Amino acid sequence: MSILNVNKINPVGGGSTITIAGIASVTSSVTSPSFVGDVTGNVTGNVTGDATGLSGNPSINTTGIVTATSFVPTVGQLSHRNLIINGDFQVAQRASSSNNNGYTSVDRWKIESSNITHNSTKSQQSLSSSDTPYTLGFRRFARIALAQAGVVAANSYVEFHHKMEAQNVSNSGWNYNSTSSFITLQFWFRCSTNQTFYAWVTSTDGTNKRFTFSFTASGNNAWTKVTKTIPGASGIQIDNDNGEGFNVVIAPFYGTDYTGSVSLDTWVTKNDATHSPDYASTWLTAGASTFDITGVQLEVGPVATPFEHRSYADELRRCQRYFIRIPDQNASSGYYFLAQGAGHDNNAFLCNFHFPTTMRSNPSLTTTGSLRAYNGGTVTISSIILNTSSVAGACLQIAVSSGISPKDAVSLGQNNDSDAGVQFNAEL
Repeated sequence: MSILNVNKINPVGGGSTITIAGIASVTSSVTSPSFVGDVTGNVTGNVTGDATGLSGNPSINTTGIVTATSFVPTVGQLSHRNLIINGDFQVAQRASSSNNNGYTSVDRWKIESSNITHNSTKSQQSLSSSDTPYTLGFRRFARIALAQAGVVAANSYVEFHHKMEAQNVSNSGWNYNSTSSFITLQFWFRCSTNQTFYAWVTSTDGTNKRFTFSFTASGNNAWTKVTKTIPGASGIQIDNDNGEGFNVVIAPFYGTDYTGSVSLDTWVTKNDATHSPDYASTWLTAGASTFDITGVQLEVGPVATPFEHRSYADELRRCQRYFIRIPDQNASSGYYFLAQGAGHDNNAFLCNFHFPTTMRSNPSLTTTGSLRAYNGGTVTISSIILNTSSVAGACLQIAVSSGISPKDAVSLGQNNDSDAGVQFNAEL
């Protein structure tokens, strides 16, 4: 083998190009003030200096540190990716556990069971440090628990249901009428039986469309991650308004009144009689069954990115657009004062509430527990109604039998009842 040692290689005729035919193998270092041109093949080793003007969709693998002065994504977004509110179940303004259907426990999730012969418990639970989602930053999950075996009926169903404002999806960047534009749904789940379940997304404007898919537990009570990429389709309509426009349903069971011949993994016209194929009844009839979910994320794009963990304060404000409870569940003394008001006449006083965020629509009012009026002494309340309301606040008219005068300063508070409070509801 011959060795050629040179200090410099110049192109012939004072040109600017040096061409080496074949393969050039360099076992030591090549040092140059600059290198301009194309490299075909692999570059292995250290690059010191600037690498600019890279084209041709290069792939760079590194085990070291990458320092950049800027990073500009070409698709998707870095924040506000998750269209689901309270997908990690941090917030439970109403209660941590309930046996009732509807919006009764974790915020923004309508959790229901029907015709299973007994009530189910819907609750917010804490993850153990040994649970896989815990290692990914999750601390809470939602659970449906059956105290005993359910009896299968044609009209039975059990579901987690998340309703979304149309404008949040319409303005998300998803071109929902294009088959080349995608959304991706991901969630973690575990259940007490090893079987196949179904979930679906539904557009609820115009001619409603549904996309149903299956998912399977990897083992009894083993956490399993589900990821589903969903294309757009012609005929989907999502209005740009504050009404219901899109739904996500994760269902442990549906009876035959709601199942049948359904094409999976494609958009079809919504039919309430055929949400999904028939379910196995194992989970419903096993007894002491549980079904847990966490980490629910719906985002624009064909790839499931890491879950967008938001602060509790951020998530709470998002939830309060739909529901506000005063006081929250942490007010446990039983004597919390809700608001300061003034006497309207001898039989009523008015209290104003300013909401911490703009609600979706003018809310309805409910009260819980035992409340009292106080103007230096306790005054018995006979009724509480909405006097006026808006998306920014509400005025309550509180009737009493006696004990106040016009313009009296009167407080509304708990009557030795930590469960007492007022609730403003603008849920979908």
